[in-house]
Amino acid sequence: MFILLFAGFILLILIRVPVSIAIGAAVLMTFLTSDFSDALYIIPQQILEGVNKPSLAAVPFFIMAGNLMNVVGMTDRIFNFANSLVGHFKAGLAQVNVLSSMIFAGVSGAAVADCAGLGAIEIKAMKERGYKAEFAAAVTVCSAVVGPIIPPSIGLVIFAFLAQQSVERMFLAGMIPGIIIGLSLMFFNRILAIKNNFPTQPKASPKEVITSARDGILALVAPGIILGSILGGFVTATEAGVLACVYSIMLGFIYRTMTFSNFWKALTDTMLMTSVIMIIIGFSIAMGWLLAIEQVPQMIGYSIFALTESKNVFLALLLVFIILVGCVVEGVPAKLLLVPMLLPVIDSFGIDRVHFGIIIQLGLLIGIATPPMGIGLYIMVEVGKVPFERVSLAVLPFMIPLMLVLILLTYIPELTLWLPNYILGPDTPIN
Repeated sequence: MFILLFAGFILLILIRVPVSIAIGAAVLMTFLTSDFSDALYIIPQQILEGVNKPSLAAVPFFIMAGNLMNVVGMTDRIFNFANSLVGHFKAGLAQVNVLSSMIFAGVSGAAVADCAGLGAIEIKAMKERGYKAEFAAAVTVCSAVVGPIIPPSIGLVIFAFLAQQSVERMFLAGMIPGIIIGLSLMFFNRILAIKNNFPTQPKASPKEVITSARDGILALVAPGIILGSILGGFVTATEAGVLACVYSIMLGFIYRTMTFSNFWKALTDTMLMTSVIMIIIGFSIAMGWLLAIEQVPQMIGYSIFALTESKNVFLALLLVFIILVGCVVEGVPAKLLLVPMLLPVIDSFGIDRVHFGIIIQLGLLIGIATPPMGIGLYIMVEVGKVPFERVSLAVLPFMIPLMLVLILLTYIPELTLWLPNYILGPDTPIN
């Protein structure tokens, strides 16, 4: 059954069937050929039970917050502030690109929102300053990887739901890795700048820095308000998402950029994206039920233990597997497919679930920038008006720092676990 399910899903993905439909069709096809074909009512039952979880209520609000920030002009102010700080560095606008994504990540937490929102501003500015369009697109899509690692993160909310972990612990676990990723990309930009003699720009005066900070102060404090309210225990993750939406709307009125058409666009984009994610989650829960009935996680565990009993070797195999899946399947459905199957194996090797969550999050995120299936590349083609082939080639060098950071985080779990354990105390393993 597992072979039929997985093969059917991958085949549908390869022929460009939308992910939500591909998962549903694969589940239905497998169900009809199984011993449960007379009990089709189980599928809608599993779907409804799967999406009817309080922890998932945060997802649409963080999506809405990201969309609102794009339409009310917060992204422009974040970009201008980052430009005043690091624009004079080697590969200045490339560094601005990464820093802007790190700041924006503290509010949105969605890589797609980063690509579509900041991407348009960043690519235009870089092209005007003499950077090649494909390089600008490559920097933008790779810096967007930071978004779903630095909290708040939609992907980490979904993982917390799947792995029965607290959202707060997952958010704290992503902070240090997100900063490391951002700094590694900035360091790599500097190396490329020295090698390729990228253009530079004059250093902003203290007055210009103060002016850009003053103009963007309300946008810049948003991450602190959102994260501080969650980690301080004042609000839940869902309430923080609502707070982010309300704050964005208030800024829209303060900046005088909020119009009915802007609000309607953000709302419709949110409804569309949320609908797709919830459909994927529902079908994935039904898929997970099928896999559990057939004892697929146990079979995978036995197969892995037959190959190796070494934790380090298993982690290496896990990285290769996650990255390969991430190249073909988008992050949310891939996580929903892999996490229930791999958790028993993860537990048997004594790997912390929070640590595993960051590993799989980053591994799958690398897939959004990896040819030929990376969704971020297709967004860059549309936003930056660059041929797909050129973006695909330009993005390959950036795989070096991303892969090195992934390996570093995998084999040094303290980089992920120190902060949540320090603030919240050690986690109690789930038996």
